[in-house]
Amino acid sequence: MPNETILLVGTAKGLFILRGGGGKWSIEGPHFPGLAVYSAFLDQLNGRNEMWAAPASWHFGAELCKSTDMGKTWDQPEKRRIKMPATTKKPLENIWQITAGGDSDSLYVGVAPAALFESHDRGETWSLNKGLWKHPHRKQWQPGFGGLCLHTIVTDPKNPKDIKIAISTGGVYQSADGGETWKVTNTGVSAYFMPNKYPEFGQCVHKIARHPSKKKLFFLQNHHGVYRSRDGAITWEEIESGLPSNFGFGLTVSEAGSAFIVPLQKDAERFTCEGKLRVYRTRDEGKSWQPLTKGLPQKNAYEVVLRDAVTSTGNNIFFGTKNGKLFASHNDGDSWKMIEGSLPEICCVKAYTL
Repeated sequence: MPNETILLVGTAKGLFILRGGGGKWSIEGPHFPGLAVYSAFLDQLNGRNEMWAAPASWHFGAELCKSTDMGKTWDQPEKRRIKMPATTKKPLENIWQITAGGDSDSLYVGVAPAALFESHDRGETWSLNKGLWKHPHRKQWQPGFGGLCLHTIVTDPKNPKDIKIAISTGGVYQSADGGETWKVTNTGVSAYFMPNKYPEFGQCVHKIARHPSKKKLFFLQNHHGVYRSRDGAITWEEIESGLPSNFGFGLTVSEAGSAFIVPLQKDAERFTCEGKLRVYRTRDEGKSWQPLTKGLPQKNAYEVVLRDAVTSTGNNIFFGTKNGKLFASHNDGDSWKMIEGSLPEICCVKAYTL
């Protein structure tokens, strides 16, 4: 089917795969029934179409699984297992992110406890990134509500050595040499819960995303704070005017360059503001925000959208809630339709166009 959309929806009870577009969708799953899936990825480079998922068991821990037949079967060879080296004296708590590197052979995985794993043979073997693991700030990073997690990885296909990550709590770090060394880039981002509200590091960054064509333009959703960077995620400025709250988790940027967030009431409450499910969009780099409500419930809609549960492909935007509702927009957010209403708690949503 030309221009088919694939959705990988990780939930607290397994992975669901949706196929289709417009008003017609098929659904498969759950794959890994009963296991939480916080990260999934479709590697489309050079026509591969290889799916990755990281089911996690409270008893056995998290595993990295691969499918070469678009989700029909999955394998998890021992050599591909993500393991914390014994020398770290730390267990692998969860796998939060799977993404492609900037070259044709690299993949990266972000995990708790705030570590980066890398593969340079398309996921057949993995190693811990020692530059980040040995960073002098590490001993002072503290776990957020979801643990000490490296949850976001942003790479650049035009510059494989450029890697940006976000850690909760630690903030934004980036490498210009392929991960050999890392510098902290949190200037302007607040940590209201610390004595110094603008520390060098220690911010609880929830998500960062890059503009598709303006490569130095980034957006950031913080633990209370929404920001923009125009210098490649080095310094940040607030862009909160017009939002009902500056707290939230998820963030995505469409092909048109629109940024989308779902504001939540303050961190002590963590549900949609005023019980209304509203997506907010900016088309002018954060100068103004528009509430998008057409097709979304505006009464008694106490929803939560997690950090990796908002995504886009082209100008199609998707998000899922902890109450198991999955919504889609095919016009850059102007209107929405619920495509699934009774899934388990949605942990992540990833969208791809075939």
